[in-house]
Parts: sequence; structure tokens; C-alpha cells
Amino acid sequence: MLGHETATAAPGAARTTGRDEVFQVEEHGIDPIPDAERHGSAKDVFWLWFGSNLTFTYVINGALAVAFGLSFWQATAVVVIGGLAFLAIGAAGLSGVRTGTATLVVSRAAFGRRGNWPAGLLNWIVGIGYTVVNTVVGTLALEAFLADLGWSGGHAPRALALAVTLALTFAVALWGHATVQFAERWMAYVLAVGFAALVVLVLPGADTSAPAAAPGAQAWSLAFVVVLAGPFSYLPMPADYTRYLPRTTSLKAVTRSAALGGFLSSVALGVAGAAAATRADMTDAVAGAEGLLPGWFQPLFLALVLGGSVTNSIITLYSSSLNLQVLGIPWSRARAIVISAAVTAAGSLGALFLTDFTTSLLSFLSLLIIVFAPWGGVFLADMVLRRCAYDSAGLHADAGGPYWYRSGWHPAGLTALLAGLVFSALTCDSELWTGPLVAPLGGADLTLLGAAVSALVYVLLARGHVTPHRP
Repeated sequence: MLGHETATAAPGAARTTGRDEVFQVEEHGIDPIPDAERHGSAKDVFWLWFGSNLTFTYVINGALAVAFGLSFWQATAVVVIGGLAFLAIGAAGLSGVRTGTATLVVSRAAFGRRGNWPAGLLNWIVGIGYTVVNTVVGTLALEAFLADLGWSGGHAPRALALAVTLALTFAVALWGHATVQFAERWMAYVLAVGFAALVVLVLPGADTSAPAAAPGAQAWSLAFVVVLAGPFSYLPMPADYTRYLPRTTSLKAVTRSAALGGFLSSVALGVAGAAAATRADMTDAVAGAEGLLPGWFQPLFLALVLGGSVTNSIITLYSSSLNLQVLGIPWSRARAIVISAAVTAAGSLGALFLTDFTTSLLSFLSLLIIVFAPWGGVFLADMVLRRCAYDSAGLHADAGGPYWYRSGWHPAGLTALLAGLVFSALTCDSELWTGPLVAPLGGADLTLLGAAVSALVYVLLARGHVTPHRP
């Protein structure tokens, strides 16, 4: 369902334009969506997560798993387990159906009205970082396409490629929810066919032999961190795309549809990346994968990389505008998105012209889990304790109400988040930071367990006084 009418017009009368129409700027932000304006079905979230994860980033992730020392089959196992993480993403979307608002508004229940602010800021920063990653991948693909056409050398081709990639992303995200859903579905149709051809061309030649030396704990843990960074990065946004669904929507269907969509696309591309890494040098992943393809397919391949990057950046950029409203920016969603777009442009310029992108990508993905794992552990634990039943009005109250706690801060949520962050930082092994516990653990990166630590601490501290809202 592409749009929704706020009222039914009498015969011959002018129709009232709804607030969630394709190619019209969405009027709603983080304010609760009224029941009269809700529309769509669970299958909408399948196409959203399927389309947005048809991105070349997952090819890079699969290739990195092999680069760490895993065999093709070992890397495939990691990719499949990583895809199962979309079950948590689907479940997190239940809060949007129940409350009609964004994920980072719902998280006020876990952290408090004011305590939610620092966590929201961290999530905005990391979300923008992931948008930069995808923007850079798309830019490099378009630059390579321009080079194939004969235009190469200097900064001009790369600058134009960046401008085009940003423009495509910004236009859709600016229009808002209905246009995002529409674009993700139709782009998914095209990208799915193209990426399926990529898998067919790359997979048969994979080297499935065992590595000369068995991978150690460090290789396994780093592979899991990189592969799970994608799904975990979505934890602050699932309700952003379910808040328009009717309250009668099946909660099981929402979880199942979202999980299946993200799983299918991320696993297929991750396996293709692992296969490519056994056949070619994937230090420059775009160039490495392109070299494995027949000449006739290479221009289409570059178009797929660009399209996939745009579909993923659209949802992260859109959610960032809602995030800014949560942080208190007194602007409409459409105006707030300009801030996120400007920061994304600045970050992309730095990544493309000032740093080595491959090293920056690896460092960024390794650090993602330090933030997202503990935050997600608290948020999901809170949702389970409340059985996804919230006081919608209380989530938006400036002061007082059920989520005000101690002057706007929820000690249990913030203590649990801090515990998870500390654990993740102590056990993180990345280019930018190596925790003091990594060496004693034999080089293993246990950052992911920060989610379990924060969830356990939260349940111990909050059980008893955190209960489902009963109207």
C-alpha cells in the first residue's frame, strides 16, 4: 500500500492528501501516528529489510571473514549465524506497532527521558558513520564506472560520483516514510536479479579447501564482530518503519517478515564475498570482485554496488532525522535531515580524499559493536520485561510520567549500559583500540558479549519495578 487517505472524500469533492504519501514530504516525525493514518501490512517490512540489505557491504564482510583466516565454509557459517541476528531486528520493530513512534523514543522507557539523550547521541553518530561507509562504497563504484567510460584521473570524477550518490540518497530520505518504502521495494526487484547473477558468477569458482592452519580464537571472533556489525547497527531504527502499521498487525508476522528479508539478502551477499575472497585479492573489494566477472557484466556490477549503497543509506539517513528530533532539535523531520546529510557529506569527503578507506572501514566496523551491542541488550531486555506494552503518552512527556524515574534518568538502564560498554571496550580488538583483556584471552574479541552483559545487569536491577503498561 503506497499511501493513505486521512479522510474519505464525498463524490465530486476534493480529496484530502494524507500524511504518508509517495513523493510527498512526510509531515510526521517522532509524534505518535494516529490510528486513522496507519496503513500497510507486515510484508512491507520484508521488502524494506530485504531491499536495504542488498548492499555490497555484506560482500566486503564475507571477504573479511576469509581474510582473517577462515575457510570458505567457516566464513559461510559465520555469515549465516550473523543473518539470524535479524530476528532481533524484527522483534525490535514490535514497539513501533504498539506505540506508533520511533525506536529512540521507545528507548526512553529503558534509559529515562534525559538518560536516553547520551545513548541517542551515540547512536546518531554511529548511524551517520554507517551511512558514510555505504556512501563511499557507492561513490567508488560510480567512479569506476566513469573510468570505464574513459574519464579518470584527478579528483573531479570522484567528486561527481559522490555528489550523485548523495543526491540519490537525500532525495528519497527527504520525502519520507512512504517514499522510502516504495523505493526500497522497487529497487529490491532490480537489485535482487542483479545480485543473484553476481552470486551465480562468483560462487562456482570458490576454493572450498581447508586453510593451511586452523583459525584461532582471534580470527573467529573478529569475523563474528564484522559480520554482526551490520544487523546490530539497525537496532536503533526498526520501529521507525513499523510505526505506521495498524495496531492489529500480527506481531509474529512483523518479526518473521523483517528477519526473513534481512537474512536472505545479507547471507547471499556475504557468501558471495567469502567465495570471492578465496579467488582474488579483495583489499579493494570493488575492484577485486569486478575482476572475477565477465566483461559484459562489469558495468551492471558497478550499478549494483551503487544501487545497493543507496538503498542502505536511505534508511540510515531517514532514521537519523528522527534521531535528531529525539535529541531535541526543534525542527521538522524534513529540515532535520539536512543536518544529517551535511555531516554525511563531510564524513564521506574525509573518507574518500583524506584516509585509506579499507583500513577505515575495518576499524569502524570493529568499533560498532562497542556501542550497539550494550545498547541493544538493554533495549531488548526492557522490551521483554514490559512485554512490549508502553505508555505512549508517557514516552513523549517532557517531565513526570512513568519514564521520568529520577529527574529523567533511569539508574538501572544507564548502569546496565555502562557495564556493557566497559566490558565491550575491555575485550575489543580493532585497529583503533585494543582492550587490555584481549591478550589474556588469546586475542579473542568478545565485544559481542557486551549485549548479554548489559541485558543481564538490566534484568537484575529492573526486574520487579519495570512492568508492562496497563491502560
